[in-house]
Amino acid sequence: MDAGLAALLGAAIGSLTTLGAALVNGRTQARTQSAQWRRQHRRDAYAAYLGALHDRDVAMDAVLEALRAERPDPAGVDERVGRFVGLARDVHRATEIVIIEGPPRMAAAADRVQRASAELSELVRCMAANAHAGETARRGADEAAVLDLERRLYKAVGDFRTEARDVLGNTT
Repeated sequence: MDAGLAALLGAAIGSLTTLGAALVNGRTQARTQSAQWRRQHRRDAYAAYLGALHDRDVAMDAVLEALRAERPDPAGVDERVGRFVGLARDVHRATEIVIIEGPPRMAAAADRVQRASAELSELVRCMAANAHAGETARRGADEAAVLDLERRLYKAVGDFRTEARDVLGNTT
């Protein structure tokens, strides 16, 4: 084999090797960027969800504060309940994004939060109805039940945070 042919063959092999390495590096970089993009979207969805939960919980606290008055003002209670309901809708919308962004275990964690929240919301709805009716017999028992349901809700939210950290790779 003469030197010219050997050089040409060597250049061709070198070019093919370089092209192959560039393709592998390009795919690896694309996968890394895609994973980073996915992680950022999930992070944003989880943060929006937790923010919506916080706002709704503050509104729930305002409803409970109005109900704890010696003689709850029905109009004040209704106003606070209306705000709570609006913020609960925001949580629902944020939940849909969590479900879409996934993974399924995050949807399950959000569902556990929703179930705990629904129990608390139902009790508060009954308390508001009792306040409207002037019914005070169950007030002490309802207050105790609220505390228990709030603990369950906060545990479910804490579990959601833990799952989010795991999914996002922030386990340290």
